Amino acid sequence: MNAGRRNIASGSPYEKSIGFSRAVRVGNTLWVGGTAPIGANGKTVGAGDPAAQTRRCLEIISEALGEAGAELKHVVRTRIFVTDLANWEAIGRAHGEIFAEIRPASTLVEVSGLIDPDWLVEIEADAVIGDGEDNWDNAWAARGGKGKPER
Repeated sequence: MNAGRRNIASGSPYEKSIGFSRAVRVGNTLWVGGTAPIGANGKTVGAGDPAAQTRRCLEIISEALGEAGAELKHVVRTRIFVTDLANWEAIGRAHGEIFAEIRPASTLVEVSGLIDPDWLVEIEADAVIGDGEDNWDNAWAARGGKGKPER
């Protein structure tokens, strides 16, 4: 394994059988793979409740981020896979409960199914550790202080 790469496991039964990591950190960048609403007992959390399932997915993502030395505030992108677009508002509200102030780039996509038919949602997240202030300010200064976008 590359010394600059760190794999993070969450204990999902699928990680070993499929051969993936919950998250991978390289440098200050972290990618969290598809995260489903699985409880500690290995069973689906919130069966039939898209908001509860979204919250559980984000809880698992938060734990993976913590294992990698990051926090939810470092998330720059989420990808939300849903089995029924009719659930988008409930899922969006639950996502917004966590990310209202962070506001990562996000995509919501309907898929024909997920591994477990009880799963209504699965979420991926990308994070960059650090606030980026130095890079932001340096780029602005390099342009002579012109065109600084709002934060």
